[in-house]
Amino acid sequence: MQFRLITYNIHKGIGGLDRRYRPERIIETLAHYEPDIVLLQEVDEGVPRTNHHRQVDLLGEALGLRHRAFQQNVKVKHGHYGNAILSRFPLSDVHDIDLSVRWKKRRRALVAHCHLHPDEHSRTLLIYNMHLGLAGFERSIQLRKILGHETLARTHHRTAVIAAGDFNDVWGGLGKRLLEPVGFQSAAGKIKTFPAFRPLRALDRIYFRGDLNWLGSHASKVPVARQASDHLPIIAEFEIL
Repeated sequence: MQFRLITYNIHKGIGGLDRRYRPERIIETLAHYEPDIVLLQEVDEGVPRTNHHRQVDLLGEALGLRHRAFQQNVKVKHGHYGNAILSRFPLSDVHDIDLSVRWKKRRRALVAHCHLHPDEHSRTLLIYNMHLGLAGFERSIQLRKILGHETLARTHHRTAVIAAGDFNDVWGGLGKRLLEPVGFQSAAGKIKTFPAFRPLRALDRIYFRGDLNWLGSHASKVPVARQASDHLPIIAEFEIL
């Protein structure tokens, strides 16, 4: 069974160049690819700058993805922003992993089981959606927290797992140092996603392990994507075995 997954830092739907809130640009970008699963970072809920929208539902309804999870990571004066998962398939066991590091911005990973074929328990995908910190030592601590968490530590090595999001991994060594030694493979390589209007850095990443076959990945080439956010989304195709 094949499925299409996208990871995308939507920057609250605020354009990286014009600084205008235009959620329709995010919707147009995502809809072009008809994704099955979308992992989003910097998603607003109840914030004045984004018209008090609950963006996880605004986007999910526009894309026809009715299975959703949202995580309130950062509290602002009015409302919150955080990570979200939108899915064509049912989600279960949704929970958080605290990734906060002292003196740094609060961070959490959003974890969920995605049932690609509800009638077959074996067709379950374990998802980790994250937005890691700006400092190198912070990112290392955060990734080790995920790797040491019971949801992953107790998971069979053949279980299909995807860990993706905005890694802020400027130099590209984080996954090689921490994820690849425990069986993960990169499904994004050095795909440049930031800044969206002229990508120079590969900040966004997708890693996978277990019974998954990676079929290919690319950054969005839809023109509106260069205006919709300050990141480009990565589109990845997988087959679950």
